[in-house]
Amino acid sequence: MKLSNVIYCGDNLEWMRKMPDEFVDLIYADPPFFSNRHYEVIFNDGAEIRSFEDRWQGGIYHYVEWMKERCHEIRRVLRPTGSLYLHCDWHASHYLKVMLDEIFGIDNFQNEIIWAYKSGGATKRRFARKHDVLLFYAKDIHQCKFNLQKEKSYNRGLKPYRFKDIQEYKDDFGWYTLVNMKDVWRIDMIGRTSGERLGYPTQKPERLLERIIQASSHKDDIVFDPFCGCGTSIAVARKLQRQWLGIDVSPTACKLMKRRLEQDEAEDIQIIGLPMSIEQLKELNPFEFQNWIVGAMGGTPSKKKVHDMGIDGYTFFDRIPVQVKQSEHVGRPVVDDFETALRRHGESAVKAAKERKNSHFALQGIIVAFSFTKGAHEEVARAKGESIDIQLLTVADVVKEFEA
Repeated sequence: MKLSNVIYCGDNLEWMRKMPDEFVDLIYADPPFFSNRHYEVIFNDGAEIRSFEDRWQGGIYHYVEWMKERCHEIRRVLRPTGSLYLHCDWHASHYLKVMLDEIFGIDNFQNEIIWAYKSGGATKRRFARKHDVLLFYAKDIHQCKFNLQKEKSYNRGLKPYRFKDIQEYKDDFGWYTLVNMKDVWRIDMIGRTSGERLGYPTQKPERLLERIIQASSHKDDIVFDPFCGCGTSIAVARKLQRQWLGIDVSPTACKLMKRRLEQDEAEDIQIIGLPMSIEQLKELNPFEFQNWIVGAMGGTPSKKKVHDMGIDGYTFFDRIPVQVKQSEHVGRPVVDDFETALRRHGESAVKAAKERKNSHFALQGIIVAFSFTKGAHEEVARAKGESIDIQLLTVADVVKEFEA
């Protein structure tokens, strides 16, 4: 089993149970919060839908037990010099704190770090909730690595302090001294126009992970994220010259991580555990299946999962609509309905072609399924006479191209 610079797809509990004892230096764990019952609706990933449904059924105690199994494995794979940062919010942080005290030992608790941020949303019923909690534990408080960091403390006066033994500095905000970093971190969330923004609903800012990784690891150490999401932790670890290891249950998220690292010029990024066989793909949740197929084609999934006019995604460069069917023997009715969807989608393009008197213009689309009937192929041939060019691809065709 490869133990660094690799992404594993699947249940982190299953993957961690295959890992050896005490080989990781730092773990950042950002599990789905107990508050995020509808988070899967945002990202539309079927694996996470199933996982969330299992987790919430029994309420908070079921959630904590679900986390407890994983935290036992987290402690086991940590080196004696290692640390855990568990990211949570007010819904479950106190329950998780008691659970971690039991697993790590209350004496190995280091800090409750408050990540305070600005974000939208307010209420007149209570104080605005504008922070998350990071529970910081050492595997062994007497051995854990910790690199003390400094932060700016501003003098609110107009002049510097008049003490000779205080080293002061000045920036655009005024005079300041450097003090040991406190356990309240004021770091903004990722803005709508930020270059970091990937569209992943629970994406964390790189500054947050930089602070954690710099505090509790050294160059070439292994940083492990068992709930890796869009890969902020492993991307930052790589930039800071650490080795890294990530796991996520979502094939869509794993492929997003891979693209993110490759955009940062990382090479030979390997994802282990992606469903690849026809049998595995048949077992995926429909949303996850759609995401896998469109992603394997190098396209982008449709943002709408309902009222999408039968369009599940688009090819990357030409923006050709794609419809995905997790079915065998897809027939003429599906092709007929897709023709209607293409006409609605391409109304403006058809109008522009007519204005340009372009007689060679054709609406284009792709349908992917496990197999097609003779009637489906006949309907595709007929539609070409009406300037609608539909390509029928089997799942086997997509898998073959993806593996090439």
